[in-house]
Amino acid sequence: RFSFRPEPDPYCQAEYTFCPTGSPIPVMKNDDVIEVFRLQAPVWEFKYGDLLGHFKIMHDAIGFRNTLTGKNYTMEWYELFQLGNCTFPHLRPEMNAPFWCNQGAACFFEGIDDAHWKENGTLVLVATISGDTFNKMAKWVKQDNETGIYYETWTVQASPGKGAETWFESFDCSKFVLRTYEKLAELGAEFNKIETKYTRIVLYSGEPTYLGNETFIFGPTGNKTLALAIKRFYYPFKPHLSTKEFLLSLLQIFDSVIMHRQFYLFYNFEYWFLPMKFPFVKITYEEIPLPNRHKTFTEL
Repeated sequence: RFSFRPEPDPYCQAEYTFCPTGSPIPVMKNDDVIEVFRLQAPVWEFKYGDLLGHFKIMHDAIGFRNTLTGKNYTMEWYELFQLGNCTFPHLRPEMNAPFWCNQGAACFFEGIDDAHWKENGTLVLVATISGDTFNKMAKWVKQDNETGIYYETWTVQASPGKGAETWFESFDCSKFVLRTYEKLAELGAEFNKIETKYTRIVLYSGEPTYLGNETFIFGPTGNKTLALAIKRFYYPFKPHLSTKEFLLSLLQIFDSVIMHRQFYLFYNFEYWFLPMKFPFVKITYEEIPLPNRHKTFTEL
């Protein structure tokens, strides 16, 4: 968590504008009845349809419907500058350190695109709350959005399977949805009993080694050997490649991650070395149950 959200660097540019129809979260009347919907669809469904859905690479959001006014709303959390920028840095010639465009933020707007969520994904009622609960949630969302500001693609675990050590947690769209559900449960929401699965992109690694922050590695008195190794690792992931360059980069990535079993992770402004191990990387789609309503003192 961070104390404030910095202004994005003008160098960071999005192919698709972040939250183009965004609007402030409205204040509901305390006795309004608000339906809460689980929304899930394949990533980039607007561009590729169900293609990524076949690999269970899904985007999560939350829908709301005020049953008294009939108005619908969508709330989601995602990258300001697309997934690639959040996952890998830019190597700028004028800068010694890798440059990251990895902010993520909440987006709230009026309307729910039923076709987008239903056609290849999910639009299902999970809870009904009061306007008062919605307003309290909205206040929490503002605070969460001001302090949880960086997108993290990777979950890093010691091995597949239940109970495995998790070295690093992702911080992405689904984690925002899960945090919001948990807050609603804390505020007294009762969730329906339905199956809820989420996508994780998991790296498998032995115990990570802490390398240092940007200044320690790339500063004037930094570790030049380590700095060069990190930049060489990230070089094949650079954007805007031709087909030939992309295929060559894939070979370099395979050689680094699979053959040499190494991965350099940037997490909360710090670099870590991951000694990779089989199966190296995997997309999982596993159930995380909806939370139970938190009991009040009078119910205990």
